[in-house]
Amino acid sequence: MTPRTKIIGTGHSVPERILTNFDLEKMVDTTDQWIIERTGIHERHIKEPEQNNSDFCVEASRQALEEAGLGASELDMIILATVTGDMRFPSTSIFVQARLGAHNAVVFDIGAACSGFLYALSIADNMIATGKYTKILVIGSECMTHVTDWSDRNTCVLFGDGAGAAVVTKSDSEKGIIASYMGSDGRLAHLLYSSGGGTVSPASYESVDNRDHYLKMAGRDVFLHAVKAMGDSAQRALDEAGLTGNDIDLLIPHQANVRIMDATAKRIGIPREKVVINIDRYGNTSAASIPIALNEARRTGRLLPGMTCLMVVFGGGFTWASAIVKF
Repeated sequence: MTPRTKIIGTGHSVPERILTNFDLEKMVDTTDQWIIERTGIHERHIKEPEQNNSDFCVEASRQALEEAGLGASELDMIILATVTGDMRFPSTSIFVQARLGAHNAVVFDIGAACSGFLYALSIADNMIATGKYTKILVIGSECMTHVTDWSDRNTCVLFGDGAGAAVVTKSDSEKGIIASYMGSDGRLAHLLYSSGGGTVSPASYESVDNRDHYLKMAGRDVFLHAVKAMGDSAQRALDEAGLTGNDIDLLIPHQANVRIMDATAKRIGIPREKVVINIDRYGNTSAASIPIALNEARRTGRLLPGMTCLMVVFGGGFTWASAIVKF
C-alpha cells in the first residue's frame, strides 16, 4: 500500500485590523442584518496598505514549522496557493522561502482560487508518494481586499485577508490523507473572475476606469454551482475512502457562505455540531479559508488525534476539491 501523507504542523495568520458589518454600513448601501442573513458574516480581517500577502504566509508557516518541530532548512518543497500574490512575478513562494530561510526547498505557486489549498495538499501528497520529497510546506494565502470593489455592495461584504499553512510528511501509520478529489470546469469561468492586469485586460487607464482589476461575481449562479459541486466533491472523497458521513468526526467546509456549508453538511448526512464554522469572524479568505479553519480546529481542541476530518471547497474557475484526513 502506498504510504499516506500526514499533517504534522499547522498555523495561520490574519491582519489585526477588523472591518465589521457596521463599518460597511457607512461605506455602501447595506445592513448588518442583510449581510448576516445571506452570508453568516459578522466581520472580517483587512490588511493595511503596507502589508503583503507574504507577510501572512511567513507567520503562518513559522507556526506550522514550530509545531512540526522542523527548521525551515529541512523543507524540500513549498507549495503556495494564491491568486493575490505580492507581484505578478516572481512567485510569492520565492519571498516566503527567502524570509523563512528554506533554501533547500523547491518552491512554486499555484492558482486555483478558493480551492488552492486542497489542490496544493493533493500535489504534496503525490510528491511525497514518489519518495523524492519528504517534508513539504503547504500554504493557502490571500489578500482578497486587494481585488475587492468597495463600491459593489454584493461582493465587498464577503471577503477578508489571511493565510494558513500546514507541514506534511510521510506517515508510517494509518494517520494521514485517506482520500482526495479535485475537479474543475472552465466553461463557467465567466461567473467569477478578475481580468485586470492579464492579457485580456492589460493594465491601462481604460482597465482602471472599467474597474477590471476588481473581482466580478454572478452571485446567484455561483451559489447554485457551489452547493452542487461541494456536495458532489465531498461524496466522491467518501466513496473513494469507503466511508459515509457517519464516519466523519469533523467537517471543514470552505467558508464562503453559511447556507452553502449547511447544504453540504445536509447532503452527506453530517450534523451541524460537527461542522467548523468561522466565517462569522473572517469572511471568505479564499485559498486561506480551509487552512485557517483547520488550524483553529486543532488549536482549540475540536480536532483531536484519532479523528477523521473531511475538508471540501469550491472556487473560481470553477474549481472544487475535497480531502479526508485521519489525524
